[in-house]
Amino acid sequence: MSEPFSSAASLDPETGFTPSPSVSQAANDLRVAAGEKARELAHSVSTQASVLKERAIESAQHFREVATEKVGQLKATAAEKAGDFKQSATDRAHRLQESAADQWRDTRTITKEFHVTAEDYIRQNPTKCVVGALGLGILIGLIVRR
Repeated sequence: MSEPFSSAASLDPETGFTPSPSVSQAANDLRVAAGEKARELAHSVSTQASVLKERAIESAQHFREVATEKVGQLKATAAEKAGDFKQSATDRAHRLQESAADQWRDTRTITKEFHVTAEDYIRQNPTKCVVGALGLGILIGLIVRR
C-alpha cells in the first residue's frame, strides 16, 4: 500500500499536508480574485489620481486667470492714479508758475516806482544826497578797515 503522504510533489511546503483538490482550487480562486481586486483597486486609484490631477490643473489655470485679471485691474488702477497725480502736479505747477509771474510783475512795478521816486528825490535834494553818500562811504570804509 502506498501512503497518502508519500509524494513530495503533493505536499504543501508550509503545512506539510497534501491539500485536497477543493482546498487547492479554493486557494487558487482566492489568489485570482485577490489579484483581480488589486487590479481593480489600482485602476480605481489611477483613475482617481487622474481626476485629481485634472482638477488641480483646472484649479491652477483658474487661479492663473484670476491672478492675471487682478494684475490687469491693478495695472489699470495704478495707471489711472498715476494719470490723476500727473494732472494734479501739472495743474499745481501752472498755478505756481502764474503766481510767480504775478509776483515778479508786482516786484518789477514796485521797483520801478521806487526808482522813479529815488530819482525825483535826488533831483530835488542833490546836496543832501551827495553828503549822505559821502557819509555812508566813510562809514563803510571804517567798518571794512577794522
